[in-house]
Formats: sequence, structure tokens, C-alpha cells
Amino acid sequence: MISVQDALAHLFALCTPLDRETVPLRAASGRVLAETAMARLVQPPFDASAMDGYAVRDADTTAGAGFEVIGESAAGHGFSGTVSQGTAVRIFTGAPLPAGADRVIIQEDVSRDGDRITLTCTPSDNRNIRPAGNDFSPTDGLTAPRRLSPQDVALLAAMNHAEVSVGRRPVVAIISTGDELVLPGETPGPSQIIASNAFGLAAMVEQAGGIARMLPIAPDDMTLLRATFEMAMEADVIVSIGGASVGDHDLVGKVVEELGMERAFYKVAMRPGKPLMAGRLGDTVMLGLPGNPVSAMITARLFMLPVLDALQGLPPQAAPRQNAVLLQPVTENGPREHYMRAILTAEGVQPFARQDSSLLSILSNANALLVRPPHDPAREAGETVDVIRL
Repeated sequence: MISVQDALAHLFALCTPLDRETVPLRAASGRVLAETAMARLVQPPFDASAMDGYAVRDADTTAGAGFEVIGESAAGHGFSGTVSQGTAVRIFTGAPLPAGADRVIIQEDVSRDGDRITLTCTPSDNRNIRPAGNDFSPTDGLTAPRRLSPQDVALLAAMNHAEVSVGRRPVVAIISTGDELVLPGETPGPSQIIASNAFGLAAMVEQAGGIARMLPIAPDDMTLLRATFEMAMEADVIVSIGGASVGDHDLVGKVVEELGMERAFYKVAMRPGKPLMAGRLGDTVMLGLPGNPVSAMITARLFMLPVLDALQGLPPQAAPRQNAVLLQPVTENGPREHYMRAILTAEGVQPFARQDSSLLSILSNANALLVRPPHDPAREAGETVDVIRL
């Protein structure tokens, strides 16, 4: 067995970022930006008012001063004249500051009578002006690589980008294996169960920016299993579920070896998830996950998602960890790194009492994994531990 860290290193060695493609900005959210996008204009493009009020000369703003209102400046409709001594222009938030003005008096600080306003108090130090280029200019950009958030998309739009260069979405072929599996909605036989893993993994793939292709369930038959894998060979990643252990009916390893897979590793010192296999089938990354539902989902979180990030052009890195306060004692850990399903709150982290790798209901309620290093001693409540958010 190898460590989780070594397994990740082997996986990242199999990953070459996919080709880039240009997509409309409307389709860019969640994609990985491949090239730094520089601003194509100045924002704001002019000195703009930050408040509704009156544009005046700052030198004229003493308490009790009076001004003649000579025009109006609104967003999209600026004032073409010049503000001079004793004059003011009614101005609205976002509107261009008229020539000659260098302060906006907020409307609450004046009284108005017809076209005359009077300053009713001493103005503050804030001139209520957003300088041209205060947000960004053509020397500023959105750096790559990064997964684009809705906020990033808004910024790219403001920078006048109608389309952007992003990493291609990896295609992930998902293969469930085993005679015991039937699809949701079907009636399982006396020795069968519902195939749940593939649906959870497909959702993870799509949430991570990939394209999930669920292949038909492959029975425990070498010929049919081989045909299923051959159907998946054009994908960027093949994720098989189950059949990668050493039982008489665990045929995945035999089939992929016959197909020429270059194995990177087999078995990882972790729980849940020890029977994990990875390698390369031609140009395709192969990841063989355990069949137990929780094991499959957790190993996908720790290994599949970092692979998908790397293929899209993000720096190779493990799932991020953070510190949390342990809310209850835990016993000493064994020789394998343990990823305990847990609830993380502002107060700290509390592992579930039941940690069996078949309990999807526990995983569904968990929002974090409490990470126990190999041979970690017993821990008391109040100690600091590592957690991974789910």
C-alpha cells in the first residue's frame, strides 16, 4: 500500500491539461480560465458621482453657502457645461462629474428653493467621487488559471470581454460493475441492490466542470466488462466502481491489464477506500474506485476531483484542509489514514458514531471529513484536528 499523498502524486503525473477552447461569457461560469484576461477599458470611464446630490467646487463649500442649480447630470446623460463659482449641477449616482466640479454634496446636506440650494452643514472629508479607473484600467486583469465564479463573470463583462479562453471540460466515463446492481426505479432481485454510486459520482463530475457519461452496468463477465471498457476509451477519464479488489469476481484489474493499462498504483493506506487502483489506458486516466458507496464517494472527493481540476488547468493540489476544534474524544487510529464522516460547525467538528463504509445516510448528513493520520494517538475534546469540507 502507498500513502494518500504518494497516490495523489502518481495521479498528477498522469494528468496533462486538456486543450483550451473559447466560450461565450454566458457559458463561462464554473469553467477554468486558461489565459489572463486584461481589461479592455477604464472603469469607471470618467470621474463619477458616488451619491445623489449636487456637483460643486469644493472651494465654495462652507456652511450656509448658496448655489444656483444650472443643470443636471444623470447616468447616461451627462452635463455638457462647466461648474463655476457659486453654481451647482444636480447629479445622480454613477453620473459623470461635470467639468469644474470636484465635490458632490449629498442631497441630505442642502435645502432647495427653486433653482437655489443652500448648504446646511459643514461637508465631510469625503468628496463622494469615484475617480476614473478606480475599479480597473487596461493594466489590470483577471489572472489565470482560476475557476470562474459568478463574480468573476461579472468582472469579465465589465472589462468588455464577450468570450474567454477556458480549459476543455474533461469527459468522464463512469462504469458500475457487478451482477448485484440494478438501476434506480427497477425492482432488485433477492441478491441485488440499487446502483447508487454512479449517480453520486456523475453529480460530482458535473459540479467540478466535467462531462459525465454513465455507461451501462457491467456484469461480472470478462467479455462484457472488456466491451464496456472499450466503449469508454475515448473519454479523458475512466472511473470504474467496484471489482478492483482481489476476490474471485473482482475482474476490473484483469480486464484493464489485458487492455494495456500502465498501472500507477494499487491499494492506498486509507479508510475507507483501500482497494483503489489508478493508471493510464492509452491517453485516458483510469481510476478504479471501491464498490462500497461511502468509499467510492470519499475516494472520488480525494482523488477524482483533484484530477479533474488538474486536467482543466488548475495547479495540482490535494483537497484543502482546515483546522477545527474536536468536540468529542476519539480513540487512537490504526495504520491507515482515516477519513471520518463528521459535522463541522462554528464551534468545531464532531464525528458520527457510525463510520461503516456502506452508510450513505451518514455521508448525506456529513459536511466534513475529520482526517486522522496513521497511528494518530487518542484525542481529547478541545484538541485541534484537520478537516476537509464536503
